[in-house]
Amino acid sequence: MPRTLITGGAGFLGSHLCDRFIDEGHEVICMDNLITGDTQNIEHLFELGNDRFRFVKHDVTDFIHVGGELDYVLHFASPASPIDYLELPIQTLKVGALGTHKALGLAKAKDARLLLASTSEVYGDPEIHPQKEDYWGNVNPIGPRGVYDEAKRFAEAMTMAYHRYHGVETRIVRIFNTYGPRMRIDDGRALPTFMSQALNGEPLTVYGDGSQTRSFCFVDDLVDGIFRLLMSDESDPVNIGNPDEITIKEFAEEIIELTGSDSSLTFEPLPKDDPQVRQPDITRAREVLGWTPAVDRKDGLKRTLDYFRKEMGLAPVEA
Repeated sequence: MPRTLITGGAGFLGSHLCDRFIDEGHEVICMDNLITGDTQNIEHLFELGNDRFRFVKHDVTDFIHVGGELDYVLHFASPASPIDYLELPIQTLKVGALGTHKALGLAKAKDARLLLASTSEVYGDPEIHPQKEDYWGNVNPIGPRGVYDEAKRFAEAMTMAYHRYHGVETRIVRIFNTYGPRMRIDDGRALPTFMSQALNGEPLTVYGDGSQTRSFCFVDDLVDGIFRLLMSDESDPVNIGNPDEITIKEFAEEIIELTGSDSSLTFEPLPKDDPQVRQPDITRAREVLGWTPAVDRKDGLKRTLDYFRKEMGLAPVEA
């Protein structure tokens, strides 16, 4: 039975990965300090009484000890939304640097394969569109977003150093905007903010004029791409995201229509260094992993809306 450690496993993405690896027959150790994660995301795994699942509350910037053999390490511990990494800048830098170092050291000691969760934010406010993996990015290292962007860029550099110098088997996924059930309502990203505002009948907050673009991938598609990458022979970074690009203004209007809300839009100044465009080139994922997203945004948003209505104590919409 494969044995897998998932750091940040009680978070939005990490918890879905726990589900997938349990379904794939792995023994899963979920490690999280709960600074942004929540045991509610994994309580169903406790309730099942699954003896292949274990939760360890631990800060991965400290030494990581896991007894016994280990086959895979997925390093997903990190604040990931702007509201989190702007409020937790030092912790974000530490988990990108020290946390990645500790995770790689564990993988080396256990002769395990490590997959690093990187991000499309390594491209910064890109001058190349769509973004390909060979683009080095346009990042402001001393801007407010630099704590996240540079933490992930450093984490990628350290991962490749361990791969080249120590021979550790490593994989790097660059994750583009992802959504789905278990997102925090208050995490500050566009989708949960828009949905909660629309369901409360409040104006939807759009930054700038809303012409900036994003590309949204449903969480099930992302998890499938990550699993394929982990099991592949590809050691170079791979973009995983949905290339279906939409402006933020159009996305807000889409949420209003989906929720049946009579909310309006309100416009606020654009945050410093906010990317103007974001769209993954998924050629490498398609050719190397045989992966393309399968969930249409309309269907994914309906599933996410059902979750948000439940979390907010609202009655489900009749089919």
